[in-house]
Amino acid sequence: MKIYTKQGDAGETGLYGGSRVAKDDIRIEAYGTLDELSACLGQARAAGLDAELDELLQTVQCHLFVIGAQLASPLAGGPAGNLPDSAAHELEAAIDRWENELSPLKNFILPGGTTAAAALHLARVVCRRAERRVVTLDRRDAVAPATIPYLNRLGDALFVAARVVNSRAQVADVPWQPPQGPDLSL
Repeated sequence: MKIYTKQGDAGETGLYGGSRVAKDDIRIEAYGTLDELSACLGQARAAGLDAELDELLQTVQCHLFVIGAQLASPLAGGPAGNLPDSAAHELEAAIDRWENELSPLKNFILPGGTTAAAALHLARVVCRRAERRVVTLDRRDAVAPATIPYLNRLGDALFVAARVVNSRAQVADVPWQPPQGPDLSL
């Protein structure tokens, strides 16, 4: 089978079940951003993570595939099953474990630190964009009820994961400092 079909040359793509939509349709934006998020997670995993975090992110990538397949199907159910009901709770449990390792935040931090933490911060912002796209889609066509809470929790988990990766590598978070500039008051 060839990788190219030429069926998308006119700016349309096929959904599961055969219907066609514009490539900039919000449904395509939503699952395309999930695909981008999964690629960011792959980059974070390739940067070197401990076994616990690597395994969790692989599970997340599998969950994102399920969500993407659901979004690619305007038909109920989709081709890849459903997101487990426990998926968001598993992220919450991970966040709780990791936060026990970390000192409490006292101010905003800048994304960065280790290569893996920086990749997790990038994944976090892509996750938030994916969440926004799915919320927009949900206003037009209802998405599975577990999807938006899962993406919301995932964004939180990626933030804490970036902090814990830095902490385990003994790299401090970089606090945000307001810029020091000329006094522009009138």
